[in-house]
Amino acid sequence: MTGHGTNGSARPHGADGTGGASRFRGAGVVVTGAGRGIGAALCRRFAAEGARVVVNDRHEDRARALAAEIGGLALPGDAAGALVPAARDLLGGPVDVYCANAGVATAGGPDVPDDGWSSALDVNLMAHVRAARDLLPDWLERGSGRFVSVVSAAGLLTMVGSAPYAVSKHAALAFAEWLSVTYRHRGVAVHAVCPRGVRTAMHATAGSSGGLTLTSAPIGPEEVAQALFDGMAEDRFLVLPHPEVADHAQARLADHEGWLREINGYQRARES
Repeated sequence: MTGHGTNGSARPHGADGTGGASRFRGAGVVVTGAGRGIGAALCRRFAAEGARVVVNDRHEDRARALAAEIGGLALPGDAAGALVPAARDLLGGPVDVYCANAGVATAGGPDVPDDGWSSALDVNLMAHVRAARDLLPDWLERGSGRFVSVVSAAGLLTMVGSAPYAVSKHAALAFAEWLSVTYRHRGVAVHAVCPRGVRTAMHATAGSSGGLTLTSAPIGPEEVAQALFDGMAEDRFLVLPHPEVADHAQARLADHEGWLREINGYQRARES
């Protein structure tokens, strides 16, 4: 995806075994929530591919430390803010790849105060909408762009113990799908990354607060990054670092009532 005229759906060279130079060499890449975990792994991988990486994190020290490590550009601040214009200024040019990775998980259901719901929806959904609003005019003009939405398996299934997370992640997946069906033919590639358990600080916090998530054996953030690069090489919308999530999603569609009863069993187990 180097240069302004590269088609965003083309296959990444180098990542597909061809041995050629990476298509991301020189590309402008933004990763939100990048100070650690999946975001940091994405930054390191894109930087290794030769991209110019803008590292966004609300913790300024984390953003600057990782940017220094990978030779990237630090952009501290709230992922729900207007990041794209600031990222363009830092890059001195366009944003070619935008990774909407930042996420908020709040335990609870309707009892969660309005500000908790607002925070989840703002970061997990509206940050994606705002970014797309700023990115699309340029991408559509040059027929190239790539939007990566780190949704979580909660967007396909649910998240026991956290209604704000489950609802906002379902919405994030729906928005990513809408972007893909609306702009794919105009050169905009969209990927929805739906991992289940990943060894991150959020996963550790969820586990210690009463089992926010139903997880498979947790994988490392680097494995999520690899799954994304494999998905980009194959031009796949849905990226499943835990392949069994596809089986669970199919079971949900095939027998929704049975699936609901099964997941309710996890809830009952949490309460016992």
